[in-house]
Amino acid sequence: MTYLLADQGITLSESMVGRILSYLKERGALREPIRNYISARKRGKNRPYAVRKPKEYVAREPGDIVQVDTMDVRPFPGFAFKHFAARDVISRWDVFDAASQATSTSAALFITSIVNRMPFNVKAIQVDGGSEFQSVFEETCQKMGIRLFVLPPRSPKLNGCIERANRTHTEEFYEVTDCEFDMPTLKKALYEWEIIYNTVRPHQSLKYLTPNKNLLQNYKINGKEKVYGIY
Repeated sequence: MTYLLADQGITLSESMVGRILSYLKERGALREPIRNYISARKRGKNRPYAVRKPKEYVAREPGDIVQVDTMDVRPFPGFAFKHFAARDVISRWDVFDAASQATSTSAALFITSIVNRMPFNVKAIQVDGGSEFQSVFEETCQKMGIRLFVLPPRSPKLNGCIERANRTHTEEFYEVTDCEFDMPTLKKALYEWEIIYNTVRPHQSLKYLTPNKNLLQNYKINGKEKVYGIY
């Protein structure tokens, strides 16, 4: 404001401008506009269970933090579906699935796949603020006793493991698969790729071990049933 006044040849200090504005507001001569919040930045929705990850919470064992995300897949014009992916940040064990839409119900069903197909107890899930990770999804996490951490707005780097996983599955499955893109066939092919990914494909980040070998060599499996029947 002081710069605008200076352009008109009026020199006032910022404190004086502030006092004048306060005086005009008190007299009712100056009124604040009513905000309509039309910008993309909205007030955050109240979350009954999800919280920000505490700074002191650090993943040290498999299952401590499993990052979950969805990705749009458009294999040809006029057709699209959602890829659901989960990655354990310690073991790099992945679980993934596909659904026609990313709803809180389909995301909640994916929790069952995560729990059943990860060979360790899942203690916490970390997601972004997407609507599919609210409502039924949040209730399911609470019922199953899984902690739910939600990222701050516009911070995808905090879910970097799963973002990298989405790129890998795009390049090594979706861009090269010859399977039909009807949902039953796609789900079957994805499950087969999941087995290969976790038990056959070497991972540079794991010193060229598979997630399965990494678990066997470096961690104690907690007695859950063997996934894929390969241990």
